[in-house]
Amino acid sequence: MDQNEPARSQAMMFGWADAIFDSEAEPRSNAAPGTYRPVLHIVDGVRRVDDLFWGYRPAWAAAATPAPGRRKIPIAINARLEKLAGSYWKPLLRAGRGIVCVSGWYEWTGEKGARQPWHIHRTDGEPLFLLVLANFGPFKHSREESGFVLVTADSLGGMLDIHDRRPIAVSREDAERWLAPELDWEQALHLARTCMLDTSLFSWHPADNLPHPAQAPDMSVHSAHSVPSAQASLWLSDSDSKNDGN
Repeated sequence: MDQNEPARSQAMMFGWADAIFDSEAEPRSNAAPGTYRPVLHIVDGVRRVDDLFWGYRPAWAAAATPAPGRRKIPIAINARLEKLAGSYWKPLLRAGRGIVCVSGWYEWTGEKGARQPWHIHRTDGEPLFLLVLANFGPFKHSREESGFVLVTADSLGGMLDIHDRRPIAVSREDAERWLAPELDWEQALHLARTCMLDTSLFSWHPADNLPHPAQAPDMSVHSAHSVPSAQASLWLSDSDSKNDGN
């Protein structure tokens, strides 16, 4: 994802001039899972911006012995909207809601070895507020115990003709509602299901010479071109089917 503004600037874009900061994360135009990124959230009525690890697996899941023929529960980087009411995500839906501010995100098309990255962003250049679930408490054994995931949803037939899933980006007003402590988990789930920004608000263009973020997390994007109707491979959504929790 594209977080090319410092954490304090992100908070200001969100109207949080009074937030408490515990963030040393550098701006990244191609931030990758497995890194620490600034997340906005509210604790005991206090607005905070804290660096969290992008990835989540509770301690019990890491320690669990998989059933015969099943693999170990992986570290999740995304949480599918349709699974949020399940036992794995519901605790975070109740008390672990956050927002990540970004300028856009990336999807990748084409075959392995010749993939084309695409930068997706709002046409009007406004920041995007992505729904997050997180454990904001301390970890005991591994950093992913206190990590975050992006909430993703079906992208209504193919987000921008590139991929069938996307992170849930919402308006600032809905982002504030998502963070409100008085919102119960059922209300939060309804909000996530109904507040996703319409695809007509987005544009996208190729990001030339952009390696996969695991290889080079700080490359820039270039000029716009037309969009192909190619099959997609997205480092964000690709992981959805594998690293999305229970």
